[in-house]
Amino acid sequence: MKATNLLYNFILVLLYMNVANCSSGWHEHSFWEDETPRISRKSDAFDLINEWKFLDFEYPTYVERQQAIKNNEFITENNLPLGIDVYKNRLFITTPRWKDGVPASLSYVPYPTNERSPALKPYPKWSAHGNTVNPDCTKLISVYRTSIDICGRLWLIDSGIVNALTTFTQLCPPKIVAFDLNTDELILSYELPPDQVKQDSLHSNILADVREGQCHDAYVYVTDVWRFGLVVYSLAKQKSWRITNFNFLPNPVAADFNIYGLNFQWLDGIFGLSLSAESKNFLNNDRMLYFHPMASFKEFVVSTKLIQNDSDNTQNALNFFPIGDRGSNGQSSTSNVDRNGIMFFTQVHRDEIGCWDTSKPYIRENLKFLANENESNMSRLIQFPNDLKVDQEYEQNIWVMSNRLPIFLYSQLDFNDINFRILRANINKVTTGTICDPSVRASTKLKTATLNEGQCL
Repeated sequence: MKATNLLYNFILVLLYMNVANCSSGWHEHSFWEDETPRISRKSDAFDLINEWKFLDFEYPTYVERQQAIKNNEFITENNLPLGIDVYKNRLFITTPRWKDGVPASLSYVPYPTNERSPALKPYPKWSAHGNTVNPDCTKLISVYRTSIDICGRLWLIDSGIVNALTTFTQLCPPKIVAFDLNTDELILSYELPPDQVKQDSLHSNILADVREGQCHDAYVYVTDVWRFGLVVYSLAKQKSWRITNFNFLPNPVAADFNIYGLNFQWLDGIFGLSLSAESKNFLNNDRMLYFHPMASFKEFVVSTKLIQNDSDNTQNALNFFPIGDRGSNGQSSTSNVDRNGIMFFTQVHRDEIGCWDTSKPYIRENLKFLANENESNMSRLIQFPNDLKVDQEYEQNIWVMSNRLPIFLYSQLDFNDINFRILRANINKVTTGTICDPSVRASTKLKTATLNEGQCL
């Protein structure tokens, strides 16, 4: 996403190409057929929950709102919803400070609500949010995404950065923050140590890892998408460590985006994170961390036991490995796994949500799209699915934030049109009887190709 310091990115990308993508000598490779997954779309897959032409905030009084507008503390057109999360009767929404005039970067709206376009209520309250003129680093500055654990805690990553795409001002150190959702009280604020923050680092995604009955022993994973690292935080140890691996780097082929008539390059590294379901554990009661860069078509995996070892921050490169790919235009931002082991992932280039049963091979015949078949781009309900979460209800649901981000960044949103949507789909309803259903037999269809020296897949 960042245009500056491209030389550094370019060198790392070339390294990635040489190490990860090309063959050395003659080999025979098997690869999955380069076809779009077959879609059996249900027109009622997703329910529209909320939608906005533009965002508004619920100020204590009308006078305070007008004063904020007058002082450019609130500029309506500069606010874009990015992250989505859900807990009981509230939907949590993040609004990073990409531009001036964003009064709060974490808010909520009640659920359900009679309003289709409700004003955002800053969470936990207005006084918890700092301003960019006189920044107070104990307060929230610019929150990108959140993660709610099974203990009723909301974890967030506050990048501390404002105007990331223009001046890139690091007002405060990045920090991990947690709130108790039953009391809305702050329970933790942890600044990342300076040696874990690189020049132009952008920490923008977070995932909490808590095993049943072990709320005191949580781990939190945070991605650095612009400097290609993963920060692991241990609640019990009250410390963090940074891990690097060449699989965190972007793929230059996948860095070129053509969406809504806009062409742009995003060299975003490790981005999406999701955990294998506890009921689908592998060996020795382990859980697997699935991950992918934004600029990538591939999905990767690593054992959480390995990355939770703070004595080896470099990690053997062979512990991180690809499990398959989504094909051309298969870039994904975020993903989540439900308790039955079904992964759901965004498809930002396709305006789609995909699913995969993690007990099956990660091949395209075992992937499925859930929405938007045979609809023109701008008529779709899902227009750039930027974030996705699976809730903790007895019957679980997928929640999607659609926000037209490329138009917001590189063109001009039409504020007479609907720009932002929150959508929900019942998991049983959209997966039963499909290839994503664990009871449906996996496909093992392969295609073989021969590569000569110097050729790449």
